[in-house]
Order: sequence, then C-alpha cells, then structure tokens
Amino acid sequence: MLILITGATGKVGRSLVSRLLSDSSFDRARLRALCHNRSMPESDRLEVVKGSIADRSVVTRALQDVTHVIHLATCKEIPEDVMDVTVKGLFWLLEEFRMSKAARQFILIGGDAGVGHFFYRHDGPLTEHAPHMAYPGCYALSKVLEEVMLQQFGIQYDLNGCCLRAPWIMEKDDFRHTLSFGDDLFGGPDWKKMVPAEDARRYAAKGTVPLLKDADGRPLRRNFVHVNDLVEAIVAAIDNPRAKRQLFNISMDRPVDYGELADYLARTRGLDSIEISSSFHSNWMDNSKAKYLLDWEPEYDLEMLVDSAWEYERGSEDPRVVYYPG
Repeated sequence: MLILITGATGKVGRSLVSRLLSDSSFDRARLRALCHNRSMPESDRLEVVKGSIADRSVVTRALQDVTHVIHLATCKEIPEDVMDVTVKGLFWLLEEFRMSKAARQFILIGGDAGVGHFFYRHDGPLTEHAPHMAYPGCYALSKVLEEVMLQQFGIQYDLNGCCLRAPWIMEKDDFRHTLSFGDDLFGGPDWKKMVPAEDARRYAAKGTVPLLKDADGRPLRRNFVHVNDLVEAIVAAIDNPRAKRQLFNISMDRPVDYGELADYLARTRGLDSIEISSSFHSNWMDNSKAKYLLDWEPEYDLEMLVDSAWEYERGSEDPRVVYYPG
C-alpha cells in the first residue's frame, strides 16, 4: 500500500499522517505527500514530492506506484489559484489514477460549501441527495466541481472513488476563535463588523460570544466536525468495499445550536453572549449513511467541541497561523 496524500501539511493532512503512521493496521503502508508551498520532514515510511498539483508532470511523478489517493488539497477564496488547484489539479490526479495499474482507491474530501452551507433554506436535513447549491464566491463553486468531477469519472471509468463531505473542520483552539469579536477571529462571520466598534472591543476583552440568530429569528444551527472524527472516517473508508462511488456526509451528530452554545459557555465558563441577527439559515447535515455503510460515528459533540477548544494551550512552538483567507 502506497498512499498519496495531497494537502498533507494542512490540519487534516497532518492528523491523517500521524494517525496512519501510528496504526498497526497500516504498518506495511508507505505514505507520499504532495507538497507545494509548505513541506514536511521525510522518514523511512513518508516521502515528499514537491511541485504544483496543476502541473501534470508533477502529478505523474507523485502517482508512480500509488495504490490510494487521499485528496485534501484545496484553495479558499483565491480566484487566481482556485481553478488550477481544485479543477485542473483534480483532473490530472484522476487522469493519472484511472490509467495506473497500481491504483485501487481515490478518496476526496469535499465540503458542505457545495450544498450551500447556511446560505440557503432547506426543507429538511441535508442528506447526500441534496442538490449542489454553491453560495457566492469561488470556493463554494470549486467544491461543487470537485464532487461532480469525481462522480463523472466513476461513471466514465468505473473508478473506485468516494467523497467524504465535511462541514467546517475544527482542531485545537479553532472553535474558540470562531467566536471572537477581536482580530484573532477564525473564519466568519466577522462578528466585530456586525456590532459598533466600541462594543466589539468590549466583547473581545470580556470573551463575550455571539448568539447568532437565523433568518427566522431562532438560534442558528450550523454544522461542524472535529478533525479527529474526519480522520477516523477516512480510515474507515480506506479499502472499504461499501465506499465505492459513494458520497458521505461526515459531521457531528447534531449541528451546533448557538443558543445551546451560549448557555453552555455561560454555565461552564461564565461567559456572556450577545444576540446577532442574520439572514443565514439553520441546517442539519445527516450523517446516518456514513454510520450505516462505514460503521463510523463521531466522538465530538457540542460539549466536547467547546471543552477541547477552551482547554487547549498553545506552546511557543505551535503559533496560530491561518494560511487561507475566507
């Protein structure tokens, strides 16, 4: 088994590499990381190929003798790069994979941006049958195109691929920073722009959290997944015959309810909250298909997500760095 991992230096990639190298079930597996802007140390079981995923010669070299591809590399709201990375890059990966005699399985990590995240109203839980509905911006469009391309390669060539569709992926203290009214905010919405500047400074200093309301005036429900749970889903999908040409939602059992979140932080951390109105829509990713076919289930719930983020302490060797805008 030779597993090519794209995006191996990201939060999912680093966790996946560590998980595979420490699992006795993969003792005989070798890993290959395709790296572009960042790299990682090589070892007796991990090698690195450097170059752009948009360069077919690089992809050809990276796919040599590869049995499994786990495609994590992505691009956020960077119009100059997004099509090269998420369309051209994926196309070359799939082309080389389908022609390889060694190839056995292709796993794509997708995103709930492809079904609109919280931008559109849905009549029920978001299952794998939900239509593609990209929200404004190039990132969401790229998530749609990735899923469609993998699906069509499956139809065209009976390619053994599967897509694990994840919502916002959390690790370490990420979740705490998603709720910040300060400049250390991770992701969006940008809370400090939704209240007067003086209020934002006061909320940031006190650790006040937003209680986001949806378009109907109720506490918003928004999907998340912890990186550990996503990595376990990837491991569950590797060489699983029930994963062939399947799409799976990989998320927490329940979306984060901002009302429940505010109550829990008030009760356990003594933090105040402030209501924030929005035009966003609550949604609920249904992960039952992954539970049924992959025998997987998430460990993290709201309380564990909060506690792990607030209790995480960063060392000097672990600075908080956000590599992509949006």
